[in-house]
Amino acid sequence: MAGTTPSNGSPGVPGTPRVLRAMNDRAALDLLAAHGPLTRTRIGELTGLSKPTTSQLLSRLESAGLVRTTGRQSGRPGPNAVLYEIDPAVGHVAALSADPTGITALVADITGREVGRRRIEAYPEKPVAEDVRHRTAQLVVEAVDGALAQAGLGHDDLRATVIGTPGAIDPHDGRLRYAPHLPGWHSRTLRAELAEVLGTPVTIENDVNLAAIAEQYEGAAQDHDDFVLAWLDEGVGAAIVLGGVLLRGATGGAGEIGYMPVPGAPLLRGPEGTPGSYRGGFESLVSGAVVRERAGGKLLPDALADTVVRDELARHIATGLAAVVAVVDPELVVLSGQVAQAGGEELRLRVTEEMTGLALPRPLLRISELDGDPILTGALRTALDQARDTVFDTA
Repeated sequence: MAGTTPSNGSPGVPGTPRVLRAMNDRAALDLLAAHGPLTRTRIGELTGLSKPTTSQLLSRLESAGLVRTTGRQSGRPGPNAVLYEIDPAVGHVAALSADPTGITALVADITGREVGRRRIEAYPEKPVAEDVRHRTAQLVVEAVDGALAQAGLGHDDLRATVIGTPGAIDPHDGRLRYAPHLPGWHSRTLRAELAEVLGTPVTIENDVNLAAIAEQYEGAAQDHDDFVLAWLDEGVGAAIVLGGVLLRGATGGAGEIGYMPVPGAPLLRGPEGTPGSYRGGFESLVSGAVVRERAGGKLLPDALADTVVRDELARHIATGLAAVVAVVDPELVVLSGQVAQAGGEELRLRVTEEMTGLALPRPLLRISELDGDPILTGALRTALDQARDTVFDTA
C-alpha cells in the first residue's frame, strides 16, 4: 500500500533521512544564492538547523563541490568565522533577448554573476553553417558562442538557456505566434534544434513575460502577487500575473494587448483576420514609432517633453489599461519599455489622472526602475531557476 514503504533512505520516500538532507541542502544553497557568503552560524540561524547539522551539511556540500570557503568574517568580537559561498564553477546559464535587428546573449555563473556578453546583428545573406538548419538558429548559436568565448567557457558548461522573443510560443504546436516581424522563429523544430546544437535545455519565452519576471525578482512588483506589466516600446504588450503566476492563455497569447481594439484606433485586418496581419488596435496609438511621428520625428524624451503629445499619449494608455484593469483587477500596474521610461513620472501622473472614472478598480501605477534590459534580466532569472533545480538537487 502507498505510504507504508519503510524509511530505508530511498530517494523517493518522503520523510526519509536522504530526502530531509536534500531539503536542508537546497535550503542552504538557496540562502547562499540569495545572500552571498554566509557563516555556518548564520546559515544555522536562517534555516533553524542545529550547529552539528549545519556543520555536516556544509561538509557534505563542500565534498560535492557545490560550496567553498571564501575567507573569514571580520569586524566582530571573537575568532573570525569562516565564510561559505556557492562555487560559481558548478554551472552556467545563457540568457538571450531577440528582436527584429538581432540577438543579445549573456552568460552567467550559477550565482547570477555575468561573465560574458555578445550582440549579433541580423544579416540576410550569410550562409548557414552545416550543423544548423535555420539562419535563426545560427544567429542564436553565434551569440551564445561569443558570450561563452568571452568567459572562456564551452557548451558543456551550460545548464540552461532561456530566450526572450516578441510573440508567444503556442503550447500545442510549439510555433511562435503574434510575431510576423520575426519570420525565422516560426519553425516547430527550432527549439529542439537549438537544444541539440547548444547541448542544453532551451526555453523560448515571451519577452514581456520575462520583463514581468524581472519586476517580480528585483523591481516594482516584488511585494505584489497580482499585477500587470504594460510594455510600451516599439512593440506593445502586457504580462498578467495573478496569485504570483503568469497567465499564459490557451494559445500562449494572454497579454497581447497591442492587438486590442480601443476607441480611436483603426480596426484593420489582413485576409481572413490572419494573426500577425493586424495593423490597428492599442499599439497603433501608443508605440514608440507613433509617439515620435506625432512629435515630428523627435527622439522619445524630447517628444514626451511636449505637453500636447504627452497628454494625448496618457489618454490612450489610460483607455487601454482601463480595459485590462476592469477584467483582472490587479493590485499594481507597472509601465515599462522605452516609451514609459522616456515619459517618466510626468507620464505616470497623467495616466493616473486619465484613468479616474474609466474603471472601478484603482490599482497602484508605477514606472519600472530596473537598470539594463529587463527582458535579459527576466531570461537570466528564469534560466537560473531551471539550472539550480538540477545543480542544487543532492537527493
